[in-house]
Amino acid sequence: MKEVSDDHRTVESARETDIHGVCRSMSEPAQHRRFHLLGIVVRVFSTLAIVGFAGWGAMALFYQAPGPAFVKALLAVLWAALSLVALYAYVWRRSRVAALIYPLMIATLLFWWNAIPASNNRDWADEVAHIVSGVVNGPQVTLANVRNFDWRTLTDYTVRWENRTYDLDKLASVDLLLSYWSSPAIAHTLVSFGFNDGQFVTFSVEIRKERNESFSEIGGFFKEFEMSVIAAAERDIVGVRTNIRKEDVYLYRLTMPKPDIRSLFMSYVDAANGLNETPQYYNTITANCTTIVFAMVDRIASGALPLDYRLLLSGYLPSYIMDVRGFTPGFTLEQLRERGAISARAQAAGSAPDFSSRIREGVHGIAPLTQP
Repeated sequence: MKEVSDDHRTVESARETDIHGVCRSMSEPAQHRRFHLLGIVVRVFSTLAIVGFAGWGAMALFYQAPGPAFVKALLAVLWAALSLVALYAYVWRRSRVAALIYPLMIATLLFWWNAIPASNNRDWADEVAHIVSGVVNGPQVTLANVRNFDWRTLTDYTVRWENRTYDLDKLASVDLLLSYWSSPAIAHTLVSFGFNDGQFVTFSVEIRKERNESFSEIGGFFKEFEMSVIAAAERDIVGVRTNIRKEDVYLYRLTMPKPDIRSLFMSYVDAANGLNETPQYYNTITANCTTIVFAMVDRIASGALPLDYRLLLSGYLPSYIMDVRGFTPGFTLEQLRERGAISARAQAAGSAPDFSSRIREGVHGIAPLTQP
C-alpha cells in the first residue's frame, strides 16, 4: 500500500510540474507581447518628442539666438539637422548614445530658453513707449502715462502721454470692445470703464513692439515681444482702429455688479504695476489680450467661469459671454452685435469731444450719454 501511495504522489507531482511548465510556457509569450507593446509605445512617444523638439528648438533659435539674422538661421538649421540625425540613430540604428545625448541637448536648450530675460529697456515704438502705472489714494486712482495720441495716419501722429485721476466711487460701467482685422475667429480685446462724470478710460493688453518691429503670431510663441498694459483715451485707442486701420470694432455693455467693476479696474492697475516692476513676455496662447482679462474676471468670480476654446479664438468671445450671462438680458447675440458695430459711428465722430457718447448711440443696454 505504501508503494502505491508513493507512486501516486510521484504521478501527481509530475502532473503538477507539467501543468506549471505549460503555464510558464503560455505566460512567457504574453509577457513578451506586453514588453514588445510597451517598447513600441516608448519608441513612438520618443519619436514624436524628437520631432517636436526639432521644430520648437529651431524656431526658438531662429527668434532668440544672439547675433544677426543669418546666424540665427544657421543655428536653427543646425539644430534641426542634429535632431534629424538623432532621430535616425534612435529609430533605425537603435542607438543608446542618441537616447542619452539628445535629452542632454534638450535640457541645455531649455536651460538657455528659460534664462532669456524680459526687459523694460528697449527702443520701443512710440505707441507702447510707456506702460501705465497707478497710485491709489482712497477712492482716487491716479494713472501715469495714459495715452492720448492724435492719429492722422499710422506714421503721422501727435505723441501725448498724460496723468489722469479717476474716482472709483464714480465707476458706473464696463464695456467690452473687440477689434477684427482679418479672421472672424481672431480679435483684439479691449475693456473700457465709464464714470458718472463722463470720463472713460480703456485698457488694452498688447505686445510691446520695438521701433520698426511688426506683430507676428508665430513670434508671439517665442518670446519675440514683451507684454504691456496700455490705458488710453477712447478717441486714441478705439479711433486708431476704426478710423486709421479701418478695422471692424464692436462694443458690448457688460453686466457686472459695481464692486466687481471696481475689482476689475484695480486688476488692470495691479497688472500694469507688476509689469513695470517685473517685465514679462507676451504669449500668443497663454498670455494675450483675452486670456489675461479672463484670468482677472475669473479671479473676481472665484474660479466659477468655465474654460472654453472661445477664450483662445477671441473673435468668438461674445458667444461665450452670452453663455455665462455677461451681457444685457433680453437681446439675442445678433441684435447685440448689430447695434454694437461702432466703426461707422466712430468714423463719423472723428476726433470730436463727444466721441465716447457718439460711438455708444443705440448700443443695447446703454442709456443715452451726456458729455459733461
